Amino acid sequence: MREDIRGVAFDLDGTFYPNYRFYMRIIPFVIKEWRYLLAFSKARTHLRKTFRDGNFYDLQALLMGEILKQDGALVKDRTERLIYRGWEPLFKKVKLYPHVGETLSAFKSAGCVLGLLSDFPAEQKLKYLNLDGYWDTVICSEHTNRLKPDPAPFRELARRMALPPEQILYVGNSVSYDIIGAKQQGMKAALVTGPLGRHRRNTGNADFVFSDYRQLRAFVLN
Repeated sequence: MREDIRGVAFDLDGTFYPNYRFYMRIIPFVIKEWRYLLAFSKARTHLRKTFRDGNFYDLQALLMGEILKQDGALVKDRTERLIYRGWEPLFKKVKLYPHVGETLSAFKSAGCVLGLLSDFPAEQKLKYLNLDGYWDTVICSEHTNRLKPDPAPFRELARRMALPPEQILYVGNSVSYDIIGAKQQGMKAALVTGPLGRHRRNTGNADFVFSDYRQLRAFVLN
């Protein structure tokens, strides 16, 4: 294992599987609830840019309620039912990138500290994807009241992994949220592009870009 990497942490959505494999499964929901999803997206974009004191889920619901002209408490309950809990069972049928599981097993066997930082609750998704059991820590950035690329989730990740940021490699699929967020906190960063994105030009100064998890395994362990 590389001397400068003692821990590897991952994003989840779009990192362990191509995003299109999930998006295909929510097309009927998107068609039916496009206004609701647009409000959800706008609220989260606002919360990425502007810090507000208070509980993240309450703030998100308040912003969505203002956009939809609906009661925030009702919006919060609906968001929990439809998105946070409603989408999770869909992951039972989402196919991972090849070699994800064996790569995580190899890292674990080599003594890597393994962490996961997602902008959405991850524990149930990991079970449905058969990726639970690998992790030393699993964090939802919402629980820090901030979303990536804010420093707070990445600092909490390093704290829970009990490693200095410079000894952590963070793996994600988003330049704006994952790569830039990790690099700004002194972590190394690896960008997964998938086979169709291997010629991607904007890599956010990632330390490593890969399209096959065997490449990531070799980068860390060889």
